[in-house]
Amino acid sequence: MNDSLLVRAALILMFGLPQLANAQTDDFVKGLVIKIDESAGKIIIKHGPLKKFDMDEGMTMVFRAADPTMLKAVKAGDKVRFVPDRINSQFTITKIEKTK
Repeated sequence: MNDSLLVRAALILMFGLPQLANAQTDDFVKGLVIKIDESAGKIIIKHGPLKKFDMDEGMTMVFRAADPTMLKAVKAGDKVRFVPDRINSQFTITKIEKTK
């Protein structure tokens, strides 16, 4: 049994099913990098729906990078998958990786 499954099972036993939903915050979204502004620590991504924020349609948005070094891992034109979050009222990317 993998560690992720064990953690989820433990959460269910300890807190019930609602906690499990909160534990699944690493929901990746597919997107396309449009532009990167390293000096501002921001990235523009055209992406699909962000169900986490009740956004049912795709759009192009500016995100802040939680870690500015993430911006060096991708470039304009790259297909990516990323984890968006809202930190201090700003849409922020907490994880990003290239896809094919």
